[in-house]
Amino acid sequence: MVGGYGVATGGPLAWGLCYNREMSPMQSYCDDYYKYTYPCTPGAEYYGRGALPIYWSGMLSSIYMNYNYGAAGEALKVDLLNHPEYIEQNATLAFQAAIWRWMTAIKKSQPSAHDAFVGNWKPTKNDTLSKRFPGFGATMNILYGDQICGQGDIDAMNTIVSHYQYYLDLMGVGREEAGSHEVLTCAEQVAFNPTKAAVTASS
Repeated sequence: MVGGYGVATGGPLAWGLCYNREMSPMQSYCDDYYKYTYPCTPGAEYYGRGALPIYWSGMLSSIYMNYNYGAAGEALKVDLLNHPEYIEQNATLAFQAAIWRWMTAIKKSQPSAHDAFVGNWKPTKNDTLSKRFPGFGATMNILYGDQICGQGDIDAMNTIVSHYQYYLDLMGVGREEAGSHEVLTCAEQVAFNPTKAAVTASS
């Protein structure tokens, strides 16, 4: 997870992966919708952990944490549903979970963040109408949904974009390679998987 602050040495963009867990979780993120597939373990808390927190926004509630821990655990052959704390205790596992999250599509009809980023994904007509295009902006849509996308140029989204551009500079890759504003950001994109709150507000 990123860190840093305005007066940090090197500036806020020079800091990242400062924390291995969500610092102030608002809940344990147990979703009973998946109680038959990935039932929550009593006492376990499924908040964000690792290099790329394994949560996503979805249609029925804002965060399906137990679902993600269960699915990631199956893929990595580790009992993360009963022991979600393993991700913050084991750096190797934390990055394995991050790679799983980056490479795995939430739904079969949608791209993984990797495929959206490298251009393997071919948008449908509905994607185009929803202003979703291959590029960095689409990866934010896949990973964070309407927490940061479809809300214009908000600070939360711009901070992620700024970190991305900072690392492009470090690697000597021209920022123009990141694409136009509509490709680089998700400011105007409709979320792939809108949260329940967003669906209710639009209905």
